[in-house]
Amino acid sequence: EQEIPGLTDDQRPRRLGPKRASHIRKLFALEKKDDVRKFVVRREVKKTTKAPKIQRLITPNMLQRKRYYKSIIRKRMVLGQKMKEDYHKRVVEYRQEQKEARAAEVAKKKKEKK
Repeated sequence: EQEIPGLTDDQRPRRLGPKRASHIRKLFALEKKDDVRKFVVRREVKKTTKAPKIQRLITPNMLQRKRYYKSIIRKRMVLGQKMKEDYHKRVVEYRQEQKEARAAEVAKKKKEKK
């Protein structure tokens, strides 16, 4: 249980920080309205710094896409309801035609019987 010199005796910071937006928020105790991109753990590489691509980041583009998909679903539902109504109207018409044709046939048979 003794520490190994040069290996376990010194504390070194973690090389990489969190990549997911919610984990970054948790690490820095941020609120939902705070911009996560400003708090990403960056690391020095030669003369520049590198940062990970943040996953699950809510962007205006993503919200727009979500609205678009929902509108497509809504349009599909409306179209389906309209097609259903048209179909039911057509069924009613067809049944009425069949009823009239049958009534005419019955009347014709009655007339021939007399």
